[in-house]
Amino acid sequence: MTTTPKFMLETPGSKTSSFAGGAEVLADVLGRIHLSSAVFLRGEFSEPWAFASTDAATLCQIVQPGARRLVLFHVAVEGMFTIRLDSGEQATARAGDAVVLPYCDRHSMGCPDGVPPVPIASLLPMPPWHEMPVVRHGGGGPRTRILCGYLHCDDLLFNPVLQALPRLIHVRPTSDQAVQWREASLRYVVEQADRPGSRGETLLARLPELVLVDCLRQYVEGLPAQQTGWLGALKDPMLGRAIMLLHAQPATAWTVDRLASSVAVSRSVLAARFVEALGVSPMRYLAQWRLQLAANLLRDQPQLGMAAIAERVGYDSEAAFSRAFKRHLGVSPAAWRKGAP
Repeated sequence: MTTTPKFMLETPGSKTSSFAGGAEVLADVLGRIHLSSAVFLRGEFSEPWAFASTDAATLCQIVQPGARRLVLFHVAVEGMFTIRLDSGEQATARAGDAVVLPYCDRHSMGCPDGVPPVPIASLLPMPPWHEMPVVRHGGGGPRTRILCGYLHCDDLLFNPVLQALPRLIHVRPTSDQAVQWREASLRYVVEQADRPGSRGETLLARLPELVLVDCLRQYVEGLPAQQTGWLGALKDPMLGRAIMLLHAQPATAWTVDRLASSVAVSRSVLAARFVEALGVSPMRYLAQWRLQLAANLLRDQPQLGMAAIAERVGYDSEAAFSRAFKRHLGVSPAAWRKGAP
């Protein structure tokens, strides 16, 4: 069994950041919504160079047939590049930087800026790919190396993370520790990719998730104090604490009064802040999270009966759980389990 190096399991600053608790919730939610991911491409370019991406549907068919949505990321291992979306957003990434495209928008990448891009399809080998392809392109000048990866979610039940994000997230390492983590992670991936038949496939598959958590953590830390939405709520001292309690103790018989007391605010203040930031009440948020946990149990633990699942996620009876699940998803828990990916 492959042993995962510690640096691949912890994002930098996760123990010391003011967002540490929120980062744990973020990582937990990403794990619960059944993300699959992979590093699918290595790019080795030399100036001048530029390419234009495919559309999202075509990329889905190449790397994850049947997927409706991908989150795409690019990490600069060496050199630099400018990335520009068709909608106009752009960023210049240097070695160690990561760029995340939450909605897999069409984009162009290159160095120096202004080079006419060639279609990426003209550089890719024909699928299926039996090993990670390496795309080489350019005019022979200074070199840029890039790792490209994606994340895909099969069951978008509880999915505040991937809603209302910016079209492009550019993250630079913010500390010496972050630089060391990113460099060590990238070096490990490149080394594993260069060793056919290595046992590092699990780590290669996890890198996009780790990069996404790290990027979203740094993105949240830079949000203004009054930012709305789920990520902004994690940063808010009161809302973040309330969300962490609901995630840590979903089976507790929570009421708005009990939750408000636990975070030392009034019932009315907590309820108003939840609706303002998240668009739902605290109890509606809890119901959605409970159903996500139930979906995970239905998929991953087929030996568990409905009554046991209902109890684990905080429902008084199997009947109450079944009604809530069908109301939210349109099918019974048993039918959902039968068709779960």
